[in-house]
Amino acid sequence: MFRYIGLAWDPSEASGSAKARQLNMGLQTRSAWNAALVRPGLQVFTASARPGINGAYPLQGGQGVVLGKLFRRCDLGSLPGGDVSLTAQEAERILQSGGRALVRDFWGRYIAFFQTCSGATCVLRDPSGTLPCFLIRHHGVSIVFSWLEDALEMLPHVEPPRVNWNALEAHILLGALGAQETALEGVSQILPGEVLDLSTGGSTLLWSAVDIARSPTEHGVVQAAALLRQTVRSCAQSWASCYDTILLRLSGGVDSSILLSCLASGSTQADVICVNYHSQGSDSDERGFARLAAGRASRDLIERERDSTFRIDRVLKIARMPGPVPYIGWMNANTDAKLASAHSAAVLFSGAGGDPLFFEFAQWWPAADYLRSRGLDAGFAAAAMDAARLGRVSVWRAVSLAIAERVRPNVAARESSGHAAAFLDHGLLNKQMQRERFVHPDLLRTTLPIGKLTQTMQLMYPIGYYDPFEQASAPELVNPLLSQPLVELCLGLPTYVLTQGGRGRALARRAFASDLPPQIATRRSKGGMEEHIKEVLRTNLDFARGTLIEGELVRRGLLDRAKVEELLSGKPTALAGPLSQIHVLIGVEAWLARWPR
Repeated sequence: MFRYIGLAWDPSEASGSAKARQLNMGLQTRSAWNAALVRPGLQVFTASARPGINGAYPLQGGQGVVLGKLFRRCDLGSLPGGDVSLTAQEAERILQSGGRALVRDFWGRYIAFFQTCSGATCVLRDPSGTLPCFLIRHHGVSIVFSWLEDALEMLPHVEPPRVNWNALEAHILLGALGAQETALEGVSQILPGEVLDLSTGGSTLLWSAVDIARSPTEHGVVQAAALLRQTVRSCAQSWASCYDTILLRLSGGVDSSILLSCLASGSTQADVICVNYHSQGSDSDERGFARLAAGRASRDLIERERDSTFRIDRVLKIARMPGPVPYIGWMNANTDAKLASAHSAAVLFSGAGGDPLFFEFAQWWPAADYLRSRGLDAGFAAAAMDAARLGRVSVWRAVSLAIAERVRPNVAARESSGHAAAFLDHGLLNKQMQRERFVHPDLLRTTLPIGKLTQTMQLMYPIGYYDPFEQASAPELVNPLLSQPLVELCLGLPTYVLTQGGRGRALARRAFASDLPPQIATRRSKGGMEEHIKEVLRTNLDFARGTLIEGELVRRGLLDRAKVEELLSGKPTALAGPLSQIHVLIGVEAWLARWPR
């Protein structure tokens, strides 16, 4: 499990230097940590580094280091080669540009530490945000880290952080926190694409999803489809070149099947082993589609049933994180770890991110986006008909909604309603929230049309990198569809191009029509886990009831106790809302139990 810790301080300040020496000695006595950079005022350490997968790229003159995995932008589209070695000229450009050249000329999974010619000490998180990046300031020392448990272990005599209740309420109401605050006091995050001056606390966004989305490309559908296919294949094969054996989570849906088609036998030297999870329910068993995809790609397929006896109380023992853990996505973590170990696979690939990337939203929004971008020209009628099919409304309804959105954008309707609005207390639902504290700064100034805004928002928040359950025994998680070049391409393609023909993922389906079994390329159904989630909740009903009804959220008046009691009574109820919301709230309560009250 690759991790890092950076220590930055003012070497001219005596107390900060003394504290840095103390922390440095603590790290050096722990065998897991190796120095990646040592210079006055900045020291960086890594654990479980593996060259070619997660290594260290020194910058010229020992002025900095890039940690993680780099690919050159200019190599995209060519056969993947070996690991990148930064030339002196490349390193100089990175330093002289304050990190901009790194964002512009490279992509991958990285964190960069460097000192500028003016003496500023900076940290840069790559635009994908794959590697977590958090900050604690302690007695004049800035501690930058990826894994909170490491930082807490460095500070054994310091009282653990307390819950940032304003931020937690925002998390419950709005969803993922997009600004620098986390749900713990004194723990902040560096945003994807952001460079932070650790000396002054000033920051700059070197990469903006909103800016890319605001400047749409003019590619026609044929050209866009060819470019999309080329970019997906290049990103997937670049990542595959890092590993000998890959475990690939294959649902049988369009996204994972597209990913597998890029890694079909003969397209990469890596051995790719597919795993499909299934369970009872009308939409939960996609083995038939997974077999078609695996057969087409000539790859082995392992089938496993989801564990309906999963014990939710395991969430009480997971690693401490700066915010609540959405454990639904990790309920197969134990099986993933066992399969990866049995097949000597160091990595797990998934098709996560495909819904927003390829635009799988059953909404009329592309009509509004077209009207906003191109006006009422000759192409609007076709765009409105496509949007009507996509949103399952009449053409007249799509047109009227698009015009209404053009005249008076409904900003409130675009915002996330959070995870569990159906069960929240009215006082919390009506609370005036300081959005600027918790929403990504780019979203406070955006004027994107509604469809492109929704897509952009969902691509701005990284997926969890570390497995909170299995931790060091888990395979590394790679989501090739969320690679920076591919995200940039899809952000720049208008929604009415991505959905031309009136189907979600229309452009992606067209791009990979010759690579997929036709049953998958044209399928209209979409797999889900709702029945499995319901069964897991049923088998853990006593724990869920005790955790929520007697929990901190009810005690503080954030949850409506009567609604929670009704839903968890085991009796029929008319309450609306997916059961996944209950799991989210249990995750919040379990997270709260790990911190001082």
